[in-house]
Amino acid sequence: MTKRALFHIPVLILIFLTAGRAQAQYDKQQFFYRGQHLLFEGRYQQAIDNFNKLIQLDPNLHEAYFFRGIGKYNLGDFLGARADFDKALSIHPIFTLAYHYRAITHSRLGDYEKALADLQEAIDLRPGYNGLYFSRGVTYLLSQQFKLAEEDFNRFIRHEPRVSEAYLNRGACYLYLKDTVKALHDYDTAILLNKFDPEGYIRRARVYAMQENYMAALQDLDQALSLEPDNSFAYFNRALIRYNRDDLTGALQDLEKVLGEDPGNALTLYNRALIRTQIGDYNNALNDYDRVISINPNNVLAYYNRAALFIQMERYDDALHDYDKAIELYPDFANAYMNRSYVKNRMGLLAAAELDYKTAQNKVNDYKSRLGDTTYSAFADTTQRFDRLLALDADFAKKDFNNELLQYRDVDIRLKPLYKLLVGSPDNPLALEQRYYYEDLEKFVLRQSIPVNLFSNEPVVDPEGLNFQREQIEVLISQNDGSADLYFIRGILDFQSKLFNASLLSYNEAIRRNPDNVFYYVNRAALQSEMIEFISSMENNVQILTLDESGTTRTRVQEQGRREYDYSGAIGDLEKAASLAPDFAHIYYNLGNLYCLSGDFPKSVANYSRSIELYPYLAEAYYNRGLVQIYLKEKEKGCMDISTAGELGIKDAYNVIKKFCVTGQ
Repeated sequence: MTKRALFHIPVLILIFLTAGRAQAQYDKQQFFYRGQHLLFEGRYQQAIDNFNKLIQLDPNLHEAYFFRGIGKYNLGDFLGARADFDKALSIHPIFTLAYHYRAITHSRLGDYEKALADLQEAIDLRPGYNGLYFSRGVTYLLSQQFKLAEEDFNRFIRHEPRVSEAYLNRGACYLYLKDTVKALHDYDTAILLNKFDPEGYIRRARVYAMQENYMAALQDLDQALSLEPDNSFAYFNRALIRYNRDDLTGALQDLEKVLGEDPGNALTLYNRALIRTQIGDYNNALNDYDRVISINPNNVLAYYNRAALFIQMERYDDALHDYDKAIELYPDFANAYMNRSYVKNRMGLLAAAELDYKTAQNKVNDYKSRLGDTTYSAFADTTQRFDRLLALDADFAKKDFNNELLQYRDVDIRLKPLYKLLVGSPDNPLALEQRYYYEDLEKFVLRQSIPVNLFSNEPVVDPEGLNFQREQIEVLISQNDGSADLYFIRGILDFQSKLFNASLLSYNEAIRRNPDNVFYYVNRAALQSEMIEFISSMENNVQILTLDESGTTRTRVQEQGRREYDYSGAIGDLEKAASLAPDFAHIYYNLGNLYCLSGDFPKSVANYSRSIELYPYLAEAYYNRGLVQIYLKEKEKGCMDISTAGELGIKDAYNVIKKFCVTGQ
């Protein structure tokens, strides 16, 4: 069962109920009207920007926080949405809709107890609002309170008998309760009510497959795919059915379709490896197992089956290593001891082989003596086969399909770059009252011979224009031996042309002529950092922040002949800049980046925090601090920072949130 189905009632169906309560002022009404339409159109980032402005106009508008929370929810930012619903309720404690949607958000975060408490609060306020019973039914289902879920869906269906999603969810309850007859009846009803929703056909196909009615299951899955040709879930299920009917070619084709949509889909890779092994495609099967293990290093069955593949390839050392790992992960895995005994025997390690064989027999006898015990483990049953395709049975129904398939792509999460003064037009989307104003910077920018501004991402520039400006600066320098600012501008132009050594010489000369200019140090530090990044990328020693499959971060160096890179020069320049301008926010942001790259994460967080104190709207600082905090296992803090970054306009934030901040789905 997918989350899409569980929460299928649109998140926006009720938002116009409060529109009339907007403030009387025309500008506020316009913001409400525009924001709601942006939500309906699915333009959630723009909607959030709109409600940000509304909140600036009136920080006590509970509806503005509520609507902004809906926008964040739809972008997958459940922590940010919850914070906005909290704020709405702190202003208006009897706001039923906020309780309802905060409950849904709690449920998405896996906090079912709080979700149920909020739903009860909402039901007490509006007992006749049937949508609350649907949501509570979903929450009971997710928290595995199946009879209570069934009761709530029964109540909802009595009042709303034509909502197909209610039958889909009640059918899932019946599957949990082992009543396939009622489940099938509900799925039939859901399809009758909505013949164009592939979900009903997929659910019914799974019940048919459980009953080994494979022809009916195939017909349903074919119908689902005719309605939604890129439905990975349908392809995955059809692959299992084709496999059970000995159509290995068809099964492989369907798994290829899934992997075409989701290349990092570990369960699909695992199943494809098993089929490839069966048809003798050993090298490609090995590649699939390698990818599964790189995604999920604790997958016992991947090591176990890869070891069997190594045996067929007569790579006994590799097989021994994999059985060692399988036993390390699951010390009672009798099959692994038995197979390792065989491998050691083939390698001539007879005494060790005998010891493994006895260990396996002891574990089997021990578990056979406790067959009636609920602690009996199939992993210790040597009659169990572990080379069958893994299916998505009813035990997985409450999870999201992407999570069921362990879909964790290897995603590189890069810090937002350093700020520096560059040639280009200003690009600041924030309202004037939020724009960063630093008097010394404004004066410095105004006195330059060509337009410069403070940038994080490099602006688009015309190379010919840069060359023309460089020629102008050279003329000015030659005419009067050049002021420090002229050398600084030449350094900027060389920097933007990737002439790093020439740029460094120009910055050095500017600092020699005027050692007390803070902006010279800021740019020279940024240049040194960029030079290191450029050199490291050429050598494939790129240090990046990477989020792994458990949602934590790690620093990783992709290397060919590892080198350590020294950021002390750049840090020294920024520390000097901080001594000259202790209230310039962007210095501390840049220091946060450099300390992160140097591996000093506590100092990195401290500097990001200082930059935010000085400028609370520095979105990049929230984003980068969030990444570092996740790395330090302060996940909730980190995800809230990334949520704030998204609220302030960083679109990348929502990709990070969707991928790594929601672990309780």
